[in-house]
Amino acid sequence: MRKIIIGAFTSLDGVMQAPGGPQEDPIGGFKFGGWGAPHFDDKMGEVIGEMFAKPFDLLLGRKTYDIFAAHWPYAAKDDPIGPLFDRITKFVATRNPDFTPNWQNSQTLGADAVAAVKRLKQEDGPDLLTQGSTEFLKTLLANGLVDEFNVSIFPVILGKGKRLFGDGSQPTGLKLVSSQASPSGIVITRYVPEGDVKTGSFEFDTPTDTEIERRRNLT
Repeated sequence: MRKIIIGAFTSLDGVMQAPGGPQEDPIGGFKFGGWGAPHFDDKMGEVIGEMFAKPFDLLLGRKTYDIFAAHWPYAAKDDPIGPLFDRITKFVATRNPDFTPNWQNSQTLGADAVAAVKRLKQEDGPDLLTQGSTEFLKTLLANGLVDEFNVSIFPVILGKGKRLFGDGSQPTGLKLVSSQASPSGIVITRYVPEGDVKTGSFEFDTPTDTEIERRRNLT
């Protein structure tokens, strides 16, 4: 059985949009493309190297697939990621039934991406790693299909843009597996789902009259 692993770069306020460059994804008037590059350091490179050292296939939304297909096949010969991404299988979620991927070892998930992902998870094979793909991630999260979250939080607040989590995410308790900070201030975290969200209370056993009145006035 294969796991779905999210690999995500986010700002402190959860924005994922266009960490790699100004023209990566300016949709919606996003003005801060390339926000990840100034903070990328050797430690972050080491973490990514460790992630890519394990067997995996890529699970991508259409927009991220297009970004990758326009970049990685043309990377320098000594860049290890380009040949790796060429070699592995890329599964693409797209709403366009006529889309035919032209990057080698790529295939679409078909009309029902959720059903296709569920089938993939049941198969033998390497884990399925996402990169970017904010819209597709919403679908994976809403359907409870994610097995691991590798989220690197960069020391920047962007205010607006495409976010990792939205209102459609399925409420889930998480267990922190590991965390570390890079010299540039990136907080690198790894979480796995841990059942339902647990709740508790710091309230008094017997609420005060002021508290009772406050609750009455809630809208």
